[in-house]
This record gives sequence, structure tokens and C-alpha cells, in this order.
Amino acid sequence: MRLTRRHVLALGAAALGAPALRAAPAPLDVVTTTGMIADTARVIAGDHAAVRALMGPGIDPHSFRQTRSDIAALTRADLVLWHGLYLEAQMEEFLHRLAARRTVVAVGEGVPEALRIAHPDHEGRFDPHVWMVPELWQHVAGRITEALGAARPGAVPDFTRNADALRMALDRLGRYARETLATVPPAARVLVTAHDAFGYFGRAYGFEVAGIQGISTESEAGLARIRDLVDLIVARGIRAVFVESTVADRNIRALIEGAAARGHAVRIGGELFSDAMGPSGSYEGSYEGMIDHNVTTIARALGGQAPERGLNGRLAAAER
Repeated sequence: MRLTRRHVLALGAAALGAPALRAAPAPLDVVTTTGMIADTARVIAGDHAAVRALMGPGIDPHSFRQTRSDIAALTRADLVLWHGLYLEAQMEEFLHRLAARRTVVAVGEGVPEALRIAHPDHEGRFDPHVWMVPELWQHVAGRITEALGAARPGAVPDFTRNADALRMALDRLGRYARETLATVPPAARVLVTAHDAFGYFGRAYGFEVAGIQGISTESEAGLARIRDLVDLIVARGIRAVFVESTVADRNIRALIEGAAARGHAVRIGGELFSDAMGPSGSYEGSYEGMIDHNVTTIARALGGQAPERGLNGRLAAAER
């Protein structure tokens, strides 16, 4: 047998009565539901975990159902991180059952109840879209840090250091959002989107928010709702409405056509990332890039001042 340097060192340590070298533990196998959770977990975990998200770009978490391969990944994972707050409505029963056998943590519930927005249609439930505000997302990052630390206590110093760096980045992102959105003229601070995913955004930045569908994309958008929003657009002189990457644009286009029939021109101000991040591997495919894109797109479309390439100069160039 050919001895490697590692074997020699281990044998020497044993001969001298010193403890033998131990291999580093394998990275934690972490499975998350959404991309936002996965991106945050990767930043905090560093090399201590391999993190996989079940839901990729353009996937609607409200209607997502786990596949057989998803179930296999979830049941093998060392740690499962899901959002909770009824975001993953079709997976909730399965995840609660899984929690009896594996470590399953609803990280969205790290946001204190006093800071949550109550669901308008379901008593005791809340709007799950807390990632829209970086200051709220810090509570989620804290819950992720705790869960990783419980799963790998020896790596807590690294998790804590990474979480501190992330907190600074989220503080900077939050300042950019507040300062940039404050440049939108007050009369123009009306955000019309495909579904009601921007309630926390509106509360934090002083925007009136109107979604065609409700908090969940499972809710139906009736003709009466579209008529009401056309009335709002015309009466308030709204010049831009927004599509979402996880929702079909047909209802938004119905608004545009309805306003045109009333003699009012309104355009699509851009595509927002509401329930999923941008393309994998892109800046917009990170949590920071997702929020930077949304803030920059909204501000520029509604008359505010924002650099075309966003906070870090990394956003994809706007289409001409």
C-alpha cells in the first residue's frame, strides 16, 4: 500500500500519543422550497452546506406541488427550510408530516407577528411576502442562521460571521430602496401588479398597492375587479402597470386594453420578481439582485430617479 502524506502524519501523531487527523464532516444536505431561502442559506452556510431549492425561476410557490423526486430529496435532507405563513399552500400538509421525522423549519415565521400583515380573507393567517422588504428579511436570515447552527454546532462561528456580513448587505439594500423610492412623486406612488404580493413593500415605502388577484395566485380575478382597476388607472392618471415573472400577463393586458378604450394610455412598466427570483446564475437570480431589480424598475417606471443598472451596477440593461 502506498502511504500518502496524510497517512504519514496520522501515523506519526498516533505514535506520539497525539490525536489522529480527522476528516472534515461532509457538508449538510439542505433542501429549501423557494430560491430566496436557498440564496440566503448559501450565503450564511458557506462551505458547510450544499443547498438546493425545489422552486426555480418563474415557479409560483402558491400552486407548487412536490414531485416524487422532490419528496425523495426532502426525506433525505439533513435540514429542510420552508417559508411557511401559508406560502407553500399545496405542500403544507406534507411538510408538517415530514417534520415528525426530519428537521423542518418554517423560516418565514421568524418575522415577529406584530410586523406581519394579516390575511384579508383568512383569520389567523398572514401575508407571506415578507421578502419584499430587506429589513423584514433579516428576521428570516436570523431563523436560517439558528437552524444551521442547530444542525452543525461546530460551524456556528462561521455561520455567525457570514450572517453579520449579510446583515450589513441587507442594511445597504434597504437604504437604497428607501432613498430611491422616495424620489417617486407622491401622486405617482400607485403600484398595480398581477397579484397582491407587494403589501409589505407598499407599507414600507408609502405606495398604494393594487393587485388584480389576491395574496395567493390561487384566487380568481373577476371582471368586476378588472373594471375597478381600470377605473383607478384612469381616475389617477396611472401611466405604468407591472407584470410578474410567476404570473401570466393576460390580466395586466386586459387592464391596458380597458384603459385604452377609455382614452387613457398605460404601459407595462416592467416585469417584477414577486414570488421567485430571476434566472439562475444571474445577478437578478440572487436575493439582493431580485430586490434591486424591483426597486429600480418601479422607481424608473413611475417617475423616480434610479440608476439604470441599479444599486451595484449589475442589473441587466433595460430593453429598448
